[in-house]
Amino acid sequence: MNTVSVRRLIGPVVALALLGGVWILSPTHGEAAIGVIGMSLKEMLLVIPPVFILLGLLDVWVSRERLMRHMGGAAGARGTIIAFLMGSVAAGPLYAAFPVGVVLMRKGASLFNVMVFIGAWSTTKVPMFLFEYAALGSWFAVTRLAANIPAILIMSAIIAKIIPAHEYEALGQQD
Repeated sequence: MNTVSVRRLIGPVVALALLGGVWILSPTHGEAAIGVIGMSLKEMLLVIPPVFILLGLLDVWVSRERLMRHMGGAAGARGTIIAFLMGSVAAGPLYAAFPVGVVLMRKGASLFNVMVFIGAWSTTKVPMFLFEYAALGSWFAVTRLAANIPAILIMSAIIAKIIPAHEYEALGQQD
């Protein structure tokens, strides 16, 4: 095993050691932690395979040229609107957005639009808005949405300015 492989194991080994320590000190808490880990793994196993199937279809069905035309640097507001809509209507937890973001990067979407997509996925989902509207009222739901949209745009613009283009391109080419 080389040094890089060993470094990758440090986190899981430390986590297992901590879990073992919790179990020894408080078996009830240890069993509860194992239960949470099991539920999280089950959720991931139910979410990740469909996401990767959809990513494969996106990769095959949508050409790089088409995606660049609609979400690349020259797409302008249209690309941003598409990124917002894709993120807002997406289903699943936030960790499912990152593989989609990688595919968008590899297909030539601008960094700004990838960040908008991830921001929209995390904060402007339609089901979340409808729940907030019903449970917390229209004023809260609309105010939160109105505050989040400019925040997503501002943060995406800052990130796109901070990260050099060559680093973004290199990220999209890594396996």
